Amino acid sequence: MTDAPETYHVVLLVEQALTNVDAAQVRSLHEGLDEPVVYHVLLPLEDAAARIESSMGSLAGGEVLASPAMMMHEEDIDAVRRDCEEQSAAELAATLAALQAAGATATGEVVEVPPVDALAATVTALDAREAIILTRPHVVAEFFHVDWTSKARRHIGVPILHLLEHENFDEQAHGGEGITGL
Repeated sequence: MTDAPETYHVVLLVEQALTNVDAAQVRSLHEGLDEPVVYHVLLPLEDAAARIESSMGSLAGGEVLASPAMMMHEEDIDAVRRDCEEQSAAELAATLAALQAAGATATGEVVEVPPVDALAATVTALDAREAIILTRPHVVAEFFHVDWTSKARRHIGVPILHLLEHENFDEQAHGGEGITGL
């Protein structure tokens, strides 16, 4: 009697819903593995208060007006938070559907803790073999090594691959972005 192959767990930290192309690229990275691959998607919940502040912008210098979030009613902030939760849930559902359409087995959750903390905890809990971080380009954060990938490399003991969402492998390779190392 032979034992079933051990599952190869991959944790994906995504910034936004993956497209079918993104999902197919991720799936292609693990074709040919003998073990069954299971993807665990983490999508951070957008901070409602930060969303309100950024959308309102600065109406005047900080010395003239209070913070925009301080000027809003609690009901308004709650409504924005519910909208953020609904949007995150929809993006997670779209990501899981795209991965499943690409032939992958995937689970996921919207996380409210700092993204890298959620990634580290999930990698540990699942004894994951690798982590993949998919983001939009964040040139300044990457330059100062405060982006998710740089932080994760300092805290997680598995290979980490950084890919740019909505760009195929060729686009990432020619632009000098994308894959930042294993």
